[in-house]
Amino acid sequence: MSAAEVGGVFHRARDRTLDAFLAEEEREWKGPFYFIQGADPQFGLMKAWSTGDCDHGGDEWSQEIRLTEQAVQAVNKLNPKPKFFVLCGDLIHAMPGTPWRKEQTEDLQRVLKDLDREIPLVLVSGNHDLGNIPTAETIEEFQHTWGDDYFSFWVGGVLFLVLNSQFWYNASQCPALKHAQDHWLDQQLSIAGQRKCRHAIVFQHIPLFLHSIEEEDDYFNLTKAVRKELADKFIGAGVRAVFSGHYHRNAGGTYQNLDMVVSSAIGCQLGKDTHGLRVVVVTAEKITHRYYSLDELRREGIEEDLMKLMKEE
Repeated sequence: MSAAEVGGVFHRARDRTLDAFLAEEEREWKGPFYFIQGADPQFGLMKAWSTGDCDHGGDEWSQEIRLTEQAVQAVNKLNPKPKFFVLCGDLIHAMPGTPWRKEQTEDLQRVLKDLDREIPLVLVSGNHDLGNIPTAETIEEFQHTWGDDYFSFWVGGVLFLVLNSQFWYNASQCPALKHAQDHWLDQQLSIAGQRKCRHAIVFQHIPLFLHSIEEEDDYFNLTKAVRKELADKFIGAGVRAVFSGHYHRNAGGTYQNLDMVVSSAIGCQLGKDTHGLRVVVVTAEKITHRYYSLDELRREGIEEDLMKLMKEE
């Protein structure tokens, strides 16, 4: 099943923008709104992790199917509806060229097809989607299946940037493609830097950092040199927050006035957090977010204090 066959739920990013939103209509601030962030459904990891064979395991993913179904059900029940639902990478576990990739992709698309058609789905590429060392071929496969690997879109006066963080992890097999994203990003940040948007928010799979800009290099963050350069560039342009996944635990910190938000997984947990989603409320002055377990969000919805933020202006 291709993204086009799935139907309206996949507003595929093409030409570096998302067709779910009309840019000219969405460039003006219209008041507070919220969106839902999830990360790492990663069909196949729970079995692979349990057997200790994350490189070759992952031949079963019924738990991830059930959890992602719960996530979709929780999002569908929310009232008012979120502006969009973003998944911050590692959609499936099978790396490019490995067994079960096609089956995992088809099962995830089938589950996501049940998302309310009025809630656009925003998809971010992760290392398992592109490979730890991406190539032109793996990026082309992602684009064919899910849409562009990086793009921007506007919602209610806010500029959202979806980035391919694998380029900053290892672009040795596709340096020209990394250069293209870097050039495009500079153009996008110049728009934000001219304060032509109420806020600018970034989505990427790998976090800049987990707790501190000065922390040591790790599998789960970008290297010090890369993260500092990016963070300074974001701050200079007025970016308020970066939302990521990859860590399979909740984490995050602040660098100057940039909020680094790391959300745990819909799927396999590597820490003590619950399978969950993050609610993000955007008001004129700030960005407020809270992580909910899938059960909590599905049963009880968004807490009253967050709902009030959307009614204050």
